[in-house]
Amino acid sequence: VLGGTRACGSEPFPSPPRRRFPTVELRAETFNGSAHVPVPSDSAFLKALLSELRLVDEHVFVEQRDTCTRINHSSVHSVSTSAGELWPVLAFHKSGLIYACVPLVEGSLEPRPPLLTVSGLSQGLALLLGIMDYVSPSRKNEAELNAKIGQLRNLLIQACPLGTPLNTNIRSLNSSFEDIQEMPVDKDQPAWRSSTYKGKPQVNVCITEKVKCMQYDQRDVMDTWQVYGAVNCKCDIEGSAPSVTLSLSLPTNAPPLQDIVVHHCVTSVDPAMLLSTSAEPLHDSVYNGPYKFPFIPPSESFNLCYYTSQVPVPPILGCYQLVEEGSQIKITVNLKLHESIKNSFEYCEARIPFFNRGPIAQLEYKVSYGQLDLSREKSLLVWVIGQKFPKSLEVSLTGTVSFGAAGKEHPTDYVCTGNTAYVKLYFRIPDFTLTGCYVDQHSVQIFVPGKPKITASRELISSDYYIWNSKAPAPMVYKPLLD
Repeated sequence: VLGGTRACGSEPFPSPPRRRFPTVELRAETFNGSAHVPVPSDSAFLKALLSELRLVDEHVFVEQRDTCTRINHSSVHSVSTSAGELWPVLAFHKSGLIYACVPLVEGSLEPRPPLLTVSGLSQGLALLLGIMDYVSPSRKNEAELNAKIGQLRNLLIQACPLGTPLNTNIRSLNSSFEDIQEMPVDKDQPAWRSSTYKGKPQVNVCITEKVKCMQYDQRDVMDTWQVYGAVNCKCDIEGSAPSVTLSLSLPTNAPPLQDIVVHHCVTSVDPAMLLSTSAEPLHDSVYNGPYKFPFIPPSESFNLCYYTSQVPVPPILGCYQLVEEGSQIKITVNLKLHESIKNSFEYCEARIPFFNRGPIAQLEYKVSYGQLDLSREKSLLVWVIGQKFPKSLEVSLTGTVSFGAAGKEHPTDYVCTGNTAYVKLYFRIPDFTLTGCYVDQHSVQIFVPGKPKITASRELISSDYYIWNSKAPAPMVYKPLLD
């Protein structure tokens, strides 16, 4: 449980839906120690919560609630119970309903930890917002609303079977709610398989790699790039505990996968796979595969594993130069697609923002490829390269820009002052990964009757891909170590 939810529900309603999670309660007692305050009975909790939210006795001064030292600017409350102050209670009032849950604090409550360190708060908020999104459209139809409230209890079994929100999109669970079981029929069925599937077996796997990059085009500053991968699976397979084995493959001489983190449904892996880390230089003992993952899949879509890799080059090399000359600035952008990268994009564009300046009043430019657009606010140039680089794999943009008087509506940035500026790249390459990682469909083993349908895909997506102006100081410097 990664910061679970001790109890949750929406109020008030006849027979209001509430869920309690004894597994999380036990963890709360262990983590919180002597400061632990149990969740009171439903009626006592509701009464205390209504008072805390000032929905009852609002005209009566209650010192513990209304004192000026307790001005609450968030939806995180401390609810007074007979056993003590129950904290944190995440609750908000929306359209006549109260949405509330008690997140788990994985640590001591004395002194109270900062809210940002309690991971259960963000999980609980996402769950409550998912419940609100599921319930709210039916507010004007009382019969439909009551029907949805009746279903909500069963849906929560699938959304957070052990108290940890696994799927906060409650609306997406509605179609399969009739298949949800209060308790697994088969004693071998793991808790994370909260529903059963009937139909032809099929497995969908998608490898998504994201590449982050900082390029400076300066001799004394080192360019940096990082690759992060995630393997998402959706396994529609009959049975209470079906066994699946999936293998990730790499091309010959490709850099190994490192920093591998696996989903809890994985039953066993080679320990050397988990010990391969990017924190240490690559050496002969690094784990090169095969990367096999035997697992019993959850009912919903999930990320089987995450990984990183030390790839030798970034996919697109760039140079950006911005020089101010009087009332104008001159810009030059050169981009080159590395020859090892698949030249087939779903989209590829470079965005050139101008901070702390007025609207673009005059623009003269020349592009060797693609087209240049000016944003409606006239503070951003969007260079649409398109779905392919030319045969030379190089494109360039030159231009002269002048600005009008600055107004409040134009973007500002405390980092990008003067000539410190950047170009940010956005792209997606389908059916490609920077590491070369792929799933061999024939290697997927499913130990169930019938021939399953296997679908595998992969993609490379840019994430924080910056090219800084080489004619100005970079805000973050990565200098090579001197011998």
